[in-house]
Amino acid sequence: MKKIVLFLLVIVLGTTVHAQEIKKVKINDLVKMIDTSSVPLVVNFWASWCAPCIKEIPWFEKSVAAFKDQKVQLLLVSLDFAEDYPKGIAAFAKKNNYQSKIVWLDETNADEFCPKIDEKWDGAIPVTLMVNNKRQYRQFFAQQLPEQRLVQELQKLIGQ
Repeated sequence: MKKIVLFLLVIVLGTTVHAQEIKKVKINDLVKMIDTSSVPLVVNFWASWCAPCIKEIPWFEKSVAAFKDQKVQLLLVSLDFAEDYPKGIAAFAKKNNYQSKIVWLDETNADEFCPKIDEKWDGAIPVTLMVNNKRQYRQFFAQQLPEQRLVQELQKLIGQ
């Protein structure tokens, strides 16, 4: 009987899905992460209340996964409200089965943080930054990226 209980306990613990840890970052920390990335990086700025953002994240995860051999990584930067950090964001990510790394940008002044990502960013989301530091490639997209366009841009990111 003890072996059965122990076996069931191991199965339950082994299959329990833990919500990912969502790190809080300031804009300077995020810029440093981007500027020092040694792999091609796709940085998507989103919020759980932004319908176009939520629509594009599944195809971002799928498309970036298709480039895993080129070591492309996706970083989801949440711009959700402070009251949603961390539990609300983590619950939303778990509900939507997000697999990518998520950080929460702990900033409130878009006039300060947006230009540090790109001078053209007016604060609207979704937006995406693609960076390949080894190729000195940096491209900012100030709108939702349809799936086909995303794949084309990923090919440019890795130099195909």
